[in-house]
Amino acid sequence: MPGSIPSRLGPYSDRVKNVSLDEVDHVDRAVLPIGTDYPPGHVLDWHQHRRAQFLYGATGVMVVDTPEGTWTVPPERAVLIPATTRHRVRMLEVSTRSLYVEPAAVPWWPVTCTVVDVPPLLRELLLTAVEFEADYSLSGREGCVVALLLHEIAARTPLPFHVAVPAAADLAALCRDYLAAPDTGVTNAAWAARAAMSERAFTRRFRAETGESPAVWRTRARLLAAVPLLRTASVTEVSGRLGYASPAALTAAFTRAFGMPPSRFTTSHRRGGGTHREDGPAAGGDA
Repeated sequence: MPGSIPSRLGPYSDRVKNVSLDEVDHVDRAVLPIGTDYPPGHVLDWHQHRRAQFLYGATGVMVVDTPEGTWTVPPERAVLIPATTRHRVRMLEVSTRSLYVEPAAVPWWPVTCTVVDVPPLLRELLLTAVEFEADYSLSGREGCVVALLLHEIAARTPLPFHVAVPAAADLAALCRDYLAAPDTGVTNAAWAARAAMSERAFTRRFRAETGESPAVWRTRARLLAAVPLLRTASVTEVSGRLGYASPAALTAAFTRAFGMPPSRFTTSHRRGGGTHREDGPAAGGDA
């Protein structure tokens, strides 16, 4: 696994914090909680896990790429990743709390990545579970905490923080480039020219691959790009950087797409709301 670091006392005697999944995957537990602190801008390159994963960002923003799409995970949200899904994660000042789950234990797990909210109870259960030893007791308090975690996760509803990426390599390249640098000057005609197609044929093919027109897709991708920017910039600054006519225009579009205003993700809002934050030593790990 990428970013593996050794535990200090071995997989059974150490708390499961800042350790590689490979070190504990063999432990006979359906659910393995692992907490990891990442340096700013850390990228976990393409990899996959045998287990399903519940990946929670206690701090920062995560961007999860799979061959099928991109999921932006705002602060204090999580993403459910199906077992054996190839994925890449960009960590923007992130401290994670993960659960790695045997697929047979969660037949209800979604078949594609899914971003969900993390209410206070679920958050506290996660923070508690990552302090367990790898071979935690299945009876008593520890077993009950883990069982309740799965009940709480099963009750979550999906949040719309994602865009699909076409399977066709040429269309996927256009989308990946745009996700890396959203540009309001890009047009359907420009994309069609790059694909060596007429604009009408290109639009029809793009819609068939993604379920959306190119213009609608770009609008959503640009709004998703606002989420990591809001970590360090105001709504006014982000609206200008993304080409919106005013902060009100960004706020209206963002709220329409995601059901909440962009101010919810600014640093000032999170500080005012008493955001729980755990800082620790930077480390590599699994995501």
